[in-house]
Amino acid sequence: MSSPTEPSLELILTRDIPVSPEKLFQTWHQRLQEWWAPKPLTTPVCEVDFRPGGAFKTLMRDPEGTEYPACGIFLDIEKGSRIVLTDAYDAGWKPNPAIFFTAVITFDPLPDGGTRYTARALHWTEENCKKHKEMGFHEGWAQCLDQLIEIAKQN
Repeated sequence: MSSPTEPSLELILTRDIPVSPEKLFQTWHQRLQEWWAPKPLTTPVCEVDFRPGGAFKTLMRDPEGTEYPACGIFLDIEKGSRIVLTDAYDAGWKPNPAIFFTAVITFDPLPDGGTRYTARALHWTEENCKKHKEMGFHEGWAQCLDQLIEIAKQN
């Protein structure tokens, strides 16, 4: 937590979901291309080496054809419970000069068999945190989470 004089560099989305952590985790990485971009955007490129140190590369495209590439590295993966990824590096641990954030996604079991899903976006600078918020972090990540939940419920 930041103090009242220290700006927060973190954006958080938390939701309780009626899907088990194992199923939600599995759907998160196995069907990433289907839910990664908030509709009407699509994800025509989705290359994922899902392991600690593994690289990912995605490309979101809006209906007008504008593209939003992203790449990075998985820093930590705890099966069924946690995924940590960052854009600080690209494949082969190559530093990314356009570093933006690190994401920590947790899948905590609830007593009813569901999951408390928490996505934390940790930013390097106050400017990037503000930019991410203004880009629609809460709305966009919530919509993507809705899409993930729907796919997980179908499995």
